[in-house]
Amino acid sequence: MTDRTQYLLELVKRNASAYIANPKTKAVMVTGSVAEGLCDEYSDCDVMLYYDELPSFEELHLARQKNQAELIGILGDRQEGAFGESFLINGVECQFAHATIAQWEKEIFSILEEFDIQSPIMKAMSGTLVGIPLYGETLIQQWKAKVANYPDGLAQTMVEHYLKFVPIWGMHSKLAKRDTTLWYYQIMVESSQNLLGVLSGLNRLYYSTFQFKRMNRFIEQMEIAPINFASRLERLFSHEVPAAVNELKALVQETVELVEIHMPPVNTTEARRKLGWRQQPWKQAPSSTSL
Repeated sequence: MTDRTQYLLELVKRNASAYIANPKTKAVMVTGSVAEGLCDEYSDCDVMLYYDELPSFEELHLARQKNQAELIGILGDRQEGAFGESFLINGVECQFAHATIAQWEKEIFSILEEFDIQSPIMKAMSGTLVGIPLYGETLIQQWKAKVANYPDGLAQTMVEHYLKFVPIWGMHSKLAKRDTTLWYYQIMVESSQNLLGVLSGLNRLYYSTFQFKRMNRFIEQMEIAPINFASRLERLFSHEVPAAVNELKALVQETVELVEIHMPPVNTTEARRKLGWRQQPWKQAPSSTSL
C-alpha cells in the first residue's frame, strides 16, 4: 500500500466514524482508488453508506460539521432511495454515496437479473468487489458474494450489445477527402469501448464507459483477449490513420473469432459482414448526346 493510499484510507476511517455513529447506518465501505491501493495526489475518496432509512440532510450536516468538511454539493434525488454528497476535507475531495439497502439490492437485481448493462451501476458493481468494509462487514460480504457470481445471461448480453462496429477500415479513402477529424476519433473511441465491452462479457468483468480509467490494469484481468491487446488499443490513437484503421480491423476480427470460440450462441454474421465491407466510389456515367 502506497503512502498516499494509507493516508487517504486513514482519512476515510476517521471521517466515516461520524456517519457510523448514526444508528440508521447499517454498512459502510470505501471503494475506488483507495480500496485498490492506486492513489496519487489527485485521488478522491469514494465511500458507500447503506441504511434502512436514509439520514436527513440535517444529520449529514452535523456529520460534516464534526469532520470540518466543506460541502461542494449534493447529487441525486433522495426520493429515489439514493443520493450523494461531495465535500472537501484537508483539501481532499470525498464523495459519499448514501443508499437504502432496499434501493441498493434493487440496483443489484437490475444488473444480475434484468441485465441492465447500460446502467451506471455497472461501475458500482466492480467497486463492490474491490471495496473495503469499514462497518457492517457481514452485510457487505453477502453483497460481494452475490456480485462475484456473474451470470451467463449478463455475459452474453454484454457481448451482443457491444459487438457493433462502424467499418471505418472500409471508408477511410472517403474520409481522407473530407474534414472528418472529430468523426474519425469518435469512431475510434466508440470502437475501442465496444471492444472492451465484448471482451468484458467474455471474461465476466463488470464494465462501464462512464469515466473509464486504468485501462491497462483492467485488461490485465482478462484471460480472453487478443495478443498484446492493451498496447495495441493504446496505439490506435498514435498511429497514422491508414495504420490505425487497419489495426482496428485486426482487433475486431480477432475479437469476433474469440466470441465464436468462447460464446458460440452469439450470432457474429453481421460483424463478419462488416469486416469484409468496402465502400466503392461511383463513376459518373458518360453524358448522352441527343440527335
